[in-house]
Amino acid sequence: MFMRTSILCGLLYVLSLPVLAAGDHGGHGDHGAHGGQAAAPFGQPAKAEQATRTVEIVLGDMYYRPASLEVKAGETVRFVLKNEGKLPHEFSLGDAASHAEHQKQMLAMQQMGHSMAHEDASTASVEAGGQAELTWTFAQAGELQFACNISGHYQAGMVGQVQVR
Repeated sequence: MFMRTSILCGLLYVLSLPVLAAGDHGGHGDHGAHGGQAAAPFGQPAKAEQATRTVEIVLGDMYYRPASLEVKAGETVRFVLKNEGKLPHEFSLGDAASHAEHQKQMLAMQQMGHSMAHEDASTASVEAGGQAELTWTFAQAGELQFACNISGHYQAGMVGQVQVR
């Protein structure tokens, strides 16, 4: 049993390395306090008082409202996340490849019996009926997504588009 647990923990660690290298340090708590973390290729966390705009995002069961958003490169946006659904959800910024990797990690955590609720610099978990905030400075022009990577949610359509101009 000890050997199997050690192998699973080692595998989970190896799977997490690409995300850690991209700036996901697994920190918990207020996203306004992530000033010391490394930036992701598409931006970095910021303090709420640095935001030049606030955007409210409603998380429903398998949708976001609005489903798309346009921001400017260099802009700092404070996201106010309101989960009006009956299920827990997350709001995670990234590209399609980073979401695919995140989903693998979430599935591995679920299979090991761990809670899938977590937060990091570019992700906020929001319980049903709850609210959270995430503030982000977008680094460069391009296309990103905001998504829920809880098992099956992304595939059911819980993904939105961010166009950075």
